[in-house]
This record gives sequence, structure tokens and C-alpha cells, in this order.
Amino acid sequence: MSPFEAILLGLIQGLTEFLPISSSAHVQIAQELLGLSQLSKPQLTAFIATIQIGTELAVVSYFAKTIWEVLRAFFTSGFQKFSNQPAEAKMGWLIIIGTLPIVILGLGFQDLIENQLRQLWIIGVTLIVFGLLLGVADRFAKKIRPIESMDIKSGLAFGFGQALALIPGVSRSGGSITVGLLLGFTREAAARYSFLLAIPAVLASGAYQFAKSYSDLPEDLLIATVAATAVSFVVGYAVIAWLLRYLTKGSFMPFVIWRVAVGSLLLAGLSAGVL
Repeated sequence: MSPFEAILLGLIQGLTEFLPISSSAHVQIAQELLGLSQLSKPQLTAFIATIQIGTELAVVSYFAKTIWEVLRAFFTSGFQKFSNQPAEAKMGWLIIIGTLPIVILGLGFQDLIENQLRQLWIIGVTLIVFGLLLGVADRFAKKIRPIESMDIKSGLAFGFGQALALIPGVSRSGGSITVGLLLGFTREAAARYSFLLAIPAVLASGAYQFAKSYSDLPEDLLIATVAATAVSFVVGYAVIAWLLRYLTKGSFMPFVIWRVAVGSLLLAGLSAGVL
């Protein structure tokens, strides 16, 4: 992998991680187009896990004040009766509860997820199907509930939406945002909680995969990985800021169109033998 290819993948990761279009799908498609077959599976796993950490650090940085308030409230008031807790402490529990589905399902189906499901045919189909589901939810859901109205049931439902992203092409943010819209949350509230919810799972998964595989990275690839991670951090931070502003007035329809178009082109390319 050349420095250019590494930075390009970091750019793609940063651009697509927080948009509901599936960063894993776009990174895998880019890998195929760049012909990175010279990398071993452990090397590619370590690289991808690390650049994902870059985008999650962007979330931590952007929401640093919110995260600090949640942690402080959680450790001071989080063990009182739930109904008596301040909103910040409740958010801490909601993030923990919402993280459980992806942890349980991810560990239970790890081999299936990392091997059999990582096929471009599956990615093409899921890009289209879950893109259309997002479009239906965005068009017909009420979208009136603020993030403050979130309860344990809705937090768990968001968690199962996030867990759908274990299937390549679904999108972590896309799955949880779709569920949030169907539950009646505003676009901005669904996106904001989706970003916060992803922090524990992605950081833990990325750190685990990197620790398990980083020894497979030669020095030149390690340097390229660090550069790509820095790019994914900067670009990811900018995308978060832009998307939350955009969703105050804009819809998810442009992302639905993008998903369907990319999925259709991918399936057409596979059918024609181009990929």
C-alpha cells in the first residue's frame, strides 16, 4: 500500500463513517478498486481498525463537553432510581444499554461477520435495501421527539439498529438513525445519539483488532496507517459538524439516492465481471 492509497482510504473512512452510507462498504469497494490484494488479512484488519479509531476520536473531540457531562453525572447520580437521575446520567445508561446488542451479536457471530458476510454481492444488496428503508423512515416518520425524550426501550432499539451494521453495507449510523426515525425522533436527535452510541463499540473493537494485528504491519505500512488515521480524524470531525447543521433543515434523501446508486453500480459491475 502506497502512502497515496493509505491517505485515500483514510479520506474515504472520514467522509463515510458518519454519513448513513456505510463506511465499511465504501472502504471495501475502494480496496477492490485499488487492488490491495498484496496485503494479508491481518494487515488489512489492523489498518482498517486503526483508521476507524481516528474517526471515533473525532466524535470524542467534537462531543467532549457532552461526554464529560455524561460521565460526571453518571458517576455521581447514575446509581439512583432511574426516574430521579438527571438527563446526563440517564444518557450514560442509555449508551451502555444501547451498546449491548452489538457486543453480544458481534462476539456470537464473529466468524460469520468477518468471513462469509464480507462479500461485495452482499454489500451491494444491503446498500440498496437499507437505503430504501432509510428513505421510507425519513419520508413517513413523525420526526418530532427530541433526544431528551429517549428512554430505555428506545435506547435498546437504537442499539439493535446499530447492531445491524455487523452486516457489511448496512451502516452503523444508517441502521441506528433509521430506527430512531421510526421511533419518531427528529433527524438531528437520531444522528446525535447514533454518534454517541458508537463510541464504546468502535473504540473497543478498533483497539482490540489493532492490538491483535498491529505486529503484522511492517514499518512503512505502520507509517501509512498513522497518516491515514490522522486524515480520517480531521475529515470525520468536519463531517460531523456539517451533518448536524445540515439535518436541522435537510433530509436524508441525498444519502438514500447515493446508497441505491452505488449498490446498483456495484451489482452491475459484479454481474459484468468488472469486479
